[in-house]
Amino acid sequence: MIDYQNVIDTIHENLRDEVNRGLVASYIPELANIDVQNFGIHLRFLDGQTYGTGDWNKKFSIQSISKVLTLAMALSRYPEDLWQRVDVEPSGNPFNHLSLLELENGIPRNPLINAGALVIADILVSLLENPKEDFLNYVRAVVDDSTIVFNLEVARSERLTGYNNYAAANLLKAYGNLTNDVDDVLDFYFHQCAIEMTCEQLTKAFLMFANHGKCCLKTNQLSPSQAKRINAIMLTCGFYDEAGEFAFEVGLPGKSGVGGGIVALLPNHFTISVWSPGLNMKGNSLLGMKALEDFTSMTKLSIF
Repeated sequence: MIDYQNVIDTIHENLRDEVNRGLVASYIPELANIDVQNFGIHLRFLDGQTYGTGDWNKKFSIQSISKVLTLAMALSRYPEDLWQRVDVEPSGNPFNHLSLLELENGIPRNPLINAGALVIADILVSLLENPKEDFLNYVRAVVDDSTIVFNLEVARSERLTGYNNYAAANLLKAYGNLTNDVDDVLDFYFHQCAIEMTCEQLTKAFLMFANHGKCCLKTNQLSPSQAKRINAIMLTCGFYDEAGEFAFEVGLPGKSGVGGGIVALLPNHFTISVWSPGLNMKGNSLLGMKALEDFTSMTKLSIF
């Protein structure tokens, strides 16, 4: 019998005094204010057992982790045509590169890079009556927590500095793969990335991917097939040009964000989230990657 509390406490103890913690995402000014010393881990099993250590209950901006949640919402409402507008291949490039988008005629490689997430945002802006409010309510329902909100200062900071995303959206528009007004799509996108959650809330949000589409309330948010496909995309595309490294070292489907969060899961078993805002050169949490590698090494729990 594994003592999971001891496992995550040991990992936290071993890593919390690391001198090299990476760098916070200063290109979004509001994120540059976050204390790099923050470090939390939360583990949740499908049977309801939970374990937390460190700063597991502090809120942070989930950033690109939100792309999995917008994909889930869009796929549950627009299942057939979605894959004609965005592919499912790893990009092998950083999350914000545009070169492949032009080479491949405006079809983003996958929905977890910025260009792909903008296409998903466009789909939701078309489908939803009140896109930002409806998406926030969707996330609240999936997590069963009405306290989840957008950090409006982070959203504003991204709007004022997100030139690369403006470029991607306009390029998508030029290729006919953005239906709505560029500013409307970007406003939605900047808000989705600015959602704040704790590690605990993230493990609840991603339960549906570990449990064949059923959220923490046992409500079907996705079909088992849709959940399987999203897990596959997380495994191959969830860490941009470090996706292979994460699969190699950790061996779980997962998703990172430049706010320093990482959430990962083992289907039929658990979800686990880590937050440490210092990023490595690829834009993923430096301590978070190490912590999850240590977790699957110590517990022998991975998909491989």
